[in-house]
Amino acid sequence: MDFKGFGNFPASRNTQMEAINDLNHHTAKRKRDGNYDVEDSSAVANGGVDLSLLEEIEKSQHSVEVVDVKTLKKLVLSFERRLRDNIAARLKYPDQPEKFADSEIELHEEIEKLKILAGAPELYPDLVNLNTIPAILDLLTHDNTDIAVDVVGLLQDLTDEDVLDENDEPAQILVDCLIENNVLESLVQNLLRLSESDPDEVAAVYSTLSTIENLIEVKPAVAEMVCERTKLLRWIIGKIKVREFDSNKQYASEILAILLQSSVANQKRLGQMNGVDVVLQAVAMYKSRDPRSLDEEEMVENLFDCLCCLLMPLENKERFLKAEGVELMIIIMNQKKLCYGSAIRALDFAMTNYPPACERFVDVMGLKTAFPAFMGKIPTLKNKKKRSKEEFEERLISLVASLFGGILRGSRRERLLSKFVENEYEKIDRLMELYMRYSNRVKEESERLNALELDDLEMDEDEKYNRKLESGLYSLQLIAVILGHLWTSELPRIRARIELLLKQQKLTKKDVKNVLQEYHDNIGDLEGPDEKEKAQAKIQRFIAAL
Repeated sequence: MDFKGFGNFPASRNTQMEAINDLNHHTAKRKRDGNYDVEDSSAVANGGVDLSLLEEIEKSQHSVEVVDVKTLKKLVLSFERRLRDNIAARLKYPDQPEKFADSEIELHEEIEKLKILAGAPELYPDLVNLNTIPAILDLLTHDNTDIAVDVVGLLQDLTDEDVLDENDEPAQILVDCLIENNVLESLVQNLLRLSESDPDEVAAVYSTLSTIENLIEVKPAVAEMVCERTKLLRWIIGKIKVREFDSNKQYASEILAILLQSSVANQKRLGQMNGVDVVLQAVAMYKSRDPRSLDEEEMVENLFDCLCCLLMPLENKERFLKAEGVELMIIIMNQKKLCYGSAIRALDFAMTNYPPACERFVDVMGLKTAFPAFMGKIPTLKNKKKRSKEEFEERLISLVASLFGGILRGSRRERLLSKFVENEYEKIDRLMELYMRYSNRVKEESERLNALELDDLEMDEDEKYNRKLESGLYSLQLIAVILGHLWTSELPRIRARIELLLKQQKLTKKDVKNVLQEYHDNIGDLEGPDEKEKAQAKIQRFIAAL
């Protein structure tokens, strides 16, 4: 199953944007000033101020210091001196803050100066070799949280993705050194003591999350490390539980999605921490109302991304069922608010290879909710980032295929099959309409790929197959699987309708069999060899029956 919806991390970095806007403002101002002739008369015309002098002063203030190894060593020596002074002053006057206040201001200034190194990432290996990183990280536990906040800001700057993008090797060296010196533990320990009522500390929360994201970007294994070694997941759960929306709650949801998207260990770990229930409670707030802003809308999408990730391990599907997640998703669909499509997506994940969720879905009148949508009656949602109708269709096709795969006998199966008989077989007509649309798209893509090969652009079979999947082959295969289920139901009227519709489209059962055969041949063994064999045997039965 594809997993869409990741890739919008993080939200804008406010501090960087302010700096860029500031720079643009100054540049524009200098250009305007530069249009004047620098003469005495112009000085008089400008209130006696000589603009050329102002320009020189401004240039001197904005002069860029060249950062080389020599500069780096000077910065490090100066930082270490101020650090020693602060330690000494605190030891000498532990109960007299006024006696060590000056040394702390000086230490703050030195940490700020180190931020210039973000402009020279090629020097990161030298910074590591000077053995300064342990001293910097020790300050995350400084008694004065202002100093710890300064260090968080420094780490955010040094690891910023824009800085590290073009500097893979130096980035790796710095990140490895930070990890070895327990940056994750120190960052999260400091995060736990930050106050939500202090604006500077609220900003430091954002910077902490940003730094963790940056570290994961360079070293993906950090996603599991930070959850194994720290209480970050516990902190994020606490943040998500808060009813009020704020930017840090939004960012926490983004980080959680990153932590979960590629780690089964993190998915299971959060499940054991009652995470499924927490995320369900968080999205339940939006069952009958829409988010009030684009940022809040982004957060809700992140939460649904988290929920879908959580629903990958079997034990979390069980937790979802127990927490009445199926019922909540149906309520959200019935309310037809902004989360409508996200609820379909979550149900799709919950019901894939999990019959109990399929059975619950039928029991709580889910068929009545899902099939109007399957027929194309999808509500118009009032949001800027409108999901395409096609994406809804693909999710609903997958959901119906999961229902057939999960409900094999009994009255529930009969209720499911009856949906394809009612209203003069309109669901089968719709299924064939979708079959033709996706079949034509895949055919066009196959012809395009063949034309590319004629132009000597080599492409292996796996790449060709993946390109066809992207063009709609997976949905076409699921439609063929649904047709296989309908055919093997052995209801004469359903079979007759399928044959009639195929004939109208100048197709035969062999065309459906070919789609199923390609699906059969490409079933992976992600779930293990036994599951692969079972899945292939089921498809083979459809092929034989057709």
